[in-house]
Amino acid sequence: MSETKTGNYRWVICGLIFFATTINYLDRAVISLLKSNLSDEFKWSDGDYANIEIAFKFAYAIGLVGAGRVIDKAGSKIGYFLATLFWSLSAMAHAFVSGTLGFIGVRSALGLSEGGNFPAAIKATAEWFPKKERAFATGIFNSGTNIGAIVAPLTVPFIAAAWGWKAAFIITGATGFIWLIFWYLFYQTPSKHKFISKAELDYINSDDEKTEDIPVVEQKRISWGRLLKYKQTWAFVIGKFLTDPIWWFYLFWLPDFLERQYGLKGTAIALPVAAVYTIATFGSVYGGWLPMNLIKNNWSVFKARKYSMLIYAFCVIPIVFVQIAGGVNMWLAVIIIGIAASAHQAWSANIFTTVSDMFPKNSVGSVTGIGGMAGALGGVLFSFLVQKKLFAYYGPAANGGIGKIEIAYYIMFFVCGSAYLLAWVIMHFLTRKMKHVNLSE
Repeated sequence: MSETKTGNYRWVICGLIFFATTINYLDRAVISLLKSNLSDEFKWSDGDYANIEIAFKFAYAIGLVGAGRVIDKAGSKIGYFLATLFWSLSAMAHAFVSGTLGFIGVRSALGLSEGGNFPAAIKATAEWFPKKERAFATGIFNSGTNIGAIVAPLTVPFIAAAWGWKAAFIITGATGFIWLIFWYLFYQTPSKHKFISKAELDYINSDDEKTEDIPVVEQKRISWGRLLKYKQTWAFVIGKFLTDPIWWFYLFWLPDFLERQYGLKGTAIALPVAAVYTIATFGSVYGGWLPMNLIKNNWSVFKARKYSMLIYAFCVIPIVFVQIAGGVNMWLAVIIIGIAASAHQAWSANIFTTVSDMFPKNSVGSVTGIGGMAGALGGVLFSFLVQKKLFAYYGPAANGGIGKIEIAYYIMFFVCGSAYLLAWVIMHFLTRKMKHVNLSE
């Protein structure tokens, strides 16, 4: 069917999810841009900052798996609304605490509540898009992670300079309340939505299992233990565990890398950080477009998804040489990191979509939450190894290190460059045939 015959209200829904994801990442990125301000005011060491971010990631892991269950039970509309409400309140609460323990508390609250974004987003995408369009739709809304990361350095340092760091948390956190109004007014499942045509509803359900008309409360609850019996679940879990920490590394340590390596601080850091995530935005959208185009050219969904992800895994490898390139010119390093971040976003758009490729809609939130938890726990482990071990050993002599921080970054970028190929190989062997899971068996 053509777009003109089927209608396009599903892209309005995609737009809503995009803006929620943008706000989600804006709120979590604020603290990394205020690290110098907060460290000066509260006398934080690198270890204190790492502890605060580990608390966020650990809470995010719990929030992901818990939110996945809640959203499968309550539905996308209510689940997404509650998650955004609580993470917006948590983001604003940063302005009202002082000291390391206070920030650990509010970062934990933010992590718990922000965990609802991706389970709700993937579930809503599965409800509103046929399989052949899901990776493209996921790529579009997932580009919100980059837009949030772009908006943050272009606004937060300037807000902090004008009105103080507390205003930066309050203003960015308050944006979520605007989104809540639009979500409440415009979102509903396709079968119940008054603005969708019958042709578009038929198109959405054209290549998927027919569960859309089953009320959420009547859908059979699937336990986590049962979901973990499937190789398809473990493919997603391991893929997220190995690759999500790389994105966390970019998000929370890129400003620190630019400061340590090139002496950038405050508003000077805005342009290179924004450049990285601007490049990443193209990867997010193209990452979803490529498999969709291959499917239109008669590739199977599984083959298109698998080989697209292999291409993206290879595109990350040049980051191994980022410091060599950066020794010539800082902007070469920025471009290489941007390409790697772009490849991650392309990978992310597809690994999320494998869940709705392999599982029925009433379990998508739960499986996404389980995999997201694994990714967040991988991020916790990664932060611990990076800050508590690697940076502690190679860090400044004044802090007990050997003063060779550039070696720590060489090691980190080698890990970043190899993680995706390792994840792809493991996922390939676990899902040689991407068989759809029948939970009724």
